[in-house]
Amino acid sequence: MRANGFRDLVKDDPKRGIFRVHRSAFVSPEILAAERERVFDRSWLYAAHDSEIARPGDFITRDVGGRPLLICRGNDGALRVFINSCTHRGAQVCRESSGNAKTFQCFYHAWTFNNHGELVGVPDAAGYAGAFRKEQNGLRSPARVESYRGLIFISFDPEIEDLVTYLADAKDVLDAILDQGGDDGMEVISGTHKYSIRANWKLLCENSIDGYHVRATHKTFIDYLSMVGVPSSAGVKFPGGARNLGNGHGVMEYKAPWGKPVASWEPRWGDEARVEIEAIRRDLVARFGEERGLRIADYQRNTLIYPNLIVNDIMSLTFRTFYPIEPGFMEVSAWCLGRRNEPERWRSIRLDAFLTFLGPGGLSTPDDVEALESCQRGFRAFREVEWSDMSRGLTRSPVMEDEEQMRGLWRKWQEQMRGGSPGRRRAVA
Repeated sequence: MRANGFRDLVKDDPKRGIFRVHRSAFVSPEILAAERERVFDRSWLYAAHDSEIARPGDFITRDVGGRPLLICRGNDGALRVFINSCTHRGAQVCRESSGNAKTFQCFYHAWTFNNHGELVGVPDAAGYAGAFRKEQNGLRSPARVESYRGLIFISFDPEIEDLVTYLADAKDVLDAILDQGGDDGMEVISGTHKYSIRANWKLLCENSIDGYHVRATHKTFIDYLSMVGVPSSAGVKFPGGARNLGNGHGVMEYKAPWGKPVASWEPRWGDEARVEIEAIRRDLVARFGEERGLRIADYQRNTLIYPNLIVNDIMSLTFRTFYPIEPGFMEVSAWCLGRRNEPERWRSIRLDAFLTFLGPGGLSTPDDVEALESCQRGFRAFREVEWSDMSRGLTRSPVMEDEEQMRGLWRKWQEQMRGGSPGRRRAVA
């Protein structure tokens, strides 16, 4: 299908209050094939946090954008990202998920690479012709690698705009999240949630910044909060709002009745915890001023970094990435981040929330998974019921339960699917 074949998938008519998405976008193999090229290959994709490869020799392997990556810190201390594929015959040169190594040897024919990506060992090298050069057969890297405050992103598009420009207004939100770490900064806590969802990947984008579903879909959690005595949970009021951050990114930023380990206290944590929380709050205010300090402390954030990074800065700081395997099937990975050197009490509270609320078997995620899979089952009738409506709040100043932030991601998606992206340094062919 040519680029103009995707023009009619999104109906965007603000004057008439209409914003609709054609449901073939969720079920078509042809559309998914185009998404791999036009969305995932032409965006910045989150790969890792630098705390995961803190020491020289540290490495992790991870699939990003459908490619196997080897992310490592060389003996010289420099961070590097390689395609985890031997330049000889293609086997993965590293088959461990993490560790520390000076070299990586392909098990197939024993070609060996150092942690700078250089080819340093070839059995029976004399068997190759005179044109063979080791220095030309090192590990390959994605076209672009950049980091922002410890967040490592890659892109397969050599002409994409720089990362900070791509982040647009999401940069300010990420700053509010990462400033929680103070002088020590943030780190990824060991352990990963991996699970799958039988739904289209864009449904998880929508759901992650959708305030409209909370009262209905997560009623069990709201009832649980009331049962354990969390203040104001019965009213389910979330002062704050949601907004489009540009380039497909969006956020809900709000006050919630539950606490979080940074500086928002819950009575069930006890008075000693309250004293510690108040000290953290005072430090944030002293460091950033009252307005910004209390924003960092008191507000929760659900953020989409388009196309496939969700940052949940709520009762536990969680990064989620996902990638489509089929139009109706995605794989999800999630990590918990915390303040470096935080007391064991807060690390325990953080990890408990990561598991019991945000985990694949927690109080929230199964609700969302069931909702998304139910949508995907409903999309089997996309020829009879063609359009999903996303016009809520289109003709007013948007509130958290409106859909402006989701319209932003669909506008970016439509732009890319049509074959263009104004942020690129050259026109898309």
